Amino acid sequence: MERKNYLTVTALTKYIARKFTYDPYLERVYLIGEISNFRLRERHQYFSIKDENAKIEAVMFQSNFNRIKFVPEDGMKVLVTGRIEVYEQTGKYQINIETMQPDGVGALYQAYEQLKAKLAQEGVFSRPKRSLVKFPKRIAVITSPSGAVIRDIITTTRRRYPIVQLVLFPAEVQGEYAKDSLVGRLKEVNARGDFDTIIIGRGGGSIEDLWPFNEEEVARAIADSKIPVISSVGHETDTTLSDLAADVRAATPTAAAELATPVLTDEILKLKDYQVRLAQAMKRIIQLKQQRLSKLEKSYIFRQPERLYDGFMQKIDLLETRLLNNVQQKLQTEHQRLLVLNGKLQKCSPQQLIQDDRHRVDNLQDHLLERIQNLMSMKEQQYLRANHALALLNPLNVMGRGFSYVTDPNDQVIKSVDSITIHDQLNLHLKDGTAQVEVQKIRKYQS
Repeated sequence: MERKNYLTVTALTKYIARKFTYDPYLERVYLIGEISNFRLRERHQYFSIKDENAKIEAVMFQSNFNRIKFVPEDGMKVLVTGRIEVYEQTGKYQINIETMQPDGVGALYQAYEQLKAKLAQEGVFSRPKRSLVKFPKRIAVITSPSGAVIRDIITTTRRRYPIVQLVLFPAEVQGEYAKDSLVGRLKEVNARGDFDTIIIGRGGGSIEDLWPFNEEEVARAIADSKIPVISSVGHETDTTLSDLAADVRAATPTAAAELATPVLTDEILKLKDYQVRLAQAMKRIIQLKQQRLSKLEKSYIFRQPERLYDGFMQKIDLLETRLLNNVQQKLQTEHQRLLVLNGKLQKCSPQQLIQDDRHRVDNLQDHLLERIQNLMSMKEQQYLRANHALALLNPLNVMGRGFSYVTDPNDQVIKSVDSITIHDQLNLHLKDGTAQVEVQKIRKYQS
């Protein structure tokens, strides 16, 4: 076969890619399967869709991925739509996903549960709630200016507490711009800082209609508000993330207005009741004070004031007697102490001390003389013994008995005949002098 009949890899791949592109069955594909090897990337997402027997690579570009409301996870079963194409650089076919939603659970509900768990773990919902102002002066209402919410709130507040000032902050409550509108209004009210309460909400609807109140930015803005927030979104059965993040949740706009304001007529009645109770209490107090005054006026203190001093006079007499007794006892104690100190002083007088010291010196002197005499006698005995021992060891005394010793010219003592020879000149040491001798004969004793 001729070489021109052979295709390059690139040409074959382009042919296959063209087949995939123009195949009407592959232009719009609906798949169901499990997500595998998913790792969230900054831009485009690359992962796999698989079932029990097969797997296909998948790509979802950033523009499509940003439209889904949940975070995909490994093992999640999903419904996807897209087109089949060939990635020419590797020759592998893949599905380019355009839409994706969880199988069995709606995407918005899946996103709601994921974001709810995330914010709950961060403590957004469990933070300490702010207390509502009992008698607000100004209330900010963030809602649609044309909805029934603002009309219900106005009607309820006028009926209950007409002296409060309602200020409407119009906001988008549905659609793609609602999130930024709600967050912006919350920040605006907090920046002004002259409101006591914030009511944020809208009427009922589907989860898609209520979704702006499930956005993370809106929930965080409500939680970060310095002003107490009442959330009234949907009906009683609808619970949004804004409801969980708010300080108080109201089932309806009317309930929100009731929570935010007291009933003025009830408060006026309470004030009147307090006024009556206060007057009665003050009347009772005045009566008690008058009774006490009347009792005091009849007391003997005012009728016989001198009786006030009877008890004091008796007390003074008793104290005077106790004082005299204490003084006498103190004097006796000090007298005994003086006698004791005088005896000690007599023992410590200088004359007595000098006399005692003289006796002590005389005793020490006698003892010293006795010790000296004993010491002299002992030293004399030691001297005599040492002199006798020295005499026994004196060589002159030994030589006086006929002994002598011989030295060579170097004054070395001759101890053996082995150290001398015939005609050696030696020195003979006697008791009273020395003599020089010459060796003429040597005789050695047999051992």
